[in-house]
Amino acid sequence: MRPGDMPGRPRRRPDLTLPMPRRDALSSLAVPLPLPPPASAPPAGAMHPPAAPAAAGAAPPPLAELERVRRVGSGAGGTVWLVRHRGTGREYALKVLYGNHDDAVRRQIAREITILRTAEHPAVVRCHDMYERGGELQILLEFMDRGSLDGHRIADERFLADVARQVLSGIAYLHRRHIVHRDIKPSNLLIDSARRVKIADFGVGRILNQTMDPCNSNVGTIAYMSPERINTDLNDGAYDGYAGDIWSFGLSILEFYMGRFPFGENLGKQGDWAALMCAICYSDPPEPPATASPEFKSFVGCCLQKNPAKRPSAAQLMQHPFVARPQPLPLAAPPS
Repeated sequence: MRPGDMPGRPRRRPDLTLPMPRRDALSSLAVPLPLPPPASAPPAGAMHPPAAPAAAGAAPPPLAELERVRRVGSGAGGTVWLVRHRGTGREYALKVLYGNHDDAVRRQIAREITILRTAEHPAVVRCHDMYERGGELQILLEFMDRGSLDGHRIADERFLADVARQVLSGIAYLHRRHIVHRDIKPSNLLIDSARRVKIADFGVGRILNQTMDPCNSNVGTIAYMSPERINTDLNDGAYDGYAGDIWSFGLSILEFYMGRFPFGENLGKQGDWAALMCAICYSDPPEPPATASPEFKSFVGCCLQKNPAKRPSAAQLMQHPFVARPQPLPLAAPPS
C-alpha cells in the first residue's frame, strides 16, 4: 500500500516501454519499477519466517503481533508502514491515519471497513481490518511490493492495455457492488512484481476528503475529478459517481501513455487549483498524441466525454477493442 499524492516539484517520469518478451522469458517479466529500500538486516542469528501473502478469508492478526519493518511512504491522509506478522512472516501494509477524528467520522469509517473487508477481487487491494490505539485509526491492507504507478510512463500500448484491463475489471466489480471509488488516480493504482495491478484507497479516503475544507483539498486529487463534479452547473447539479470514476480512470491511463499530466505539465497537479479546475471544466478534454493507435485514441475519447451520460460503464469499456483485443503473449507472469 502506498500513500496518495505528495506535494512537490514535477519529476521526470521513467519510461516503462517494454519490448515484447520471448515465450521463454515470461519468468522475468517483473516491471522495472524501483523496489522500496531494503529493510535493515536482522541481528546475527535472528531468523524471519519466509513472507507469505495473507490467505483470503483468514482472520486478521492482532495489532500486537505486527512488527513494523519500515515506513514505505506518507501522504495527506497518513503514514503507511510495511509490517510483518511475527507468527507467520506474512507482510501487510498498515496505514496510520493522521489526527483524532470525531465519533461520527470514526463510526462511518468503521462501517466502510466492514463493507470493504468483504471485497474480494484480483484487482482490488484487500482490506483486512481496522484498529484503534491511543486515539489513532490504523487500517491493515494488502501489501503491493512495487508500489504505485504514479510518476511512471507506459508507452507500450500492449502493457498499457493490460494495466487498463485489470483496473477496469476492479472498477466494474466495485460498481456492481454499488461502491464508488471517487479518487481513481495513478497514486491509487498499485502494482506488484508479478505485474498485478490493483486499486487502493477507496472508501476511507472518500470519508476523510469529505471532512476537509474544499479550499485545502489536495490538488493532486482535484486534478482527476470529472468536470461535473467540480462544477455542478455543467450537468444541472447532477453527479453520477460511476461516470466520475470513468473520467478519472481515463485521465490516469492517458497520463501513463504521455508521461505527464494530460492537461499540461506547466499547469501541473501541484499548481493553482483554481486554474486547474478551470482547465478541466472549460477546455476541451485532452487527447492522445498522434503516435497513439486508433484503438487507444477511441478508448480515451470514450472515457473523457464531457457529458457524463455519454461515458460508457466499466463493464461496457471491457468490450472496447483496446482492452478486448487478443494479446500475442500473456503480459503478466504468474507469481513464483
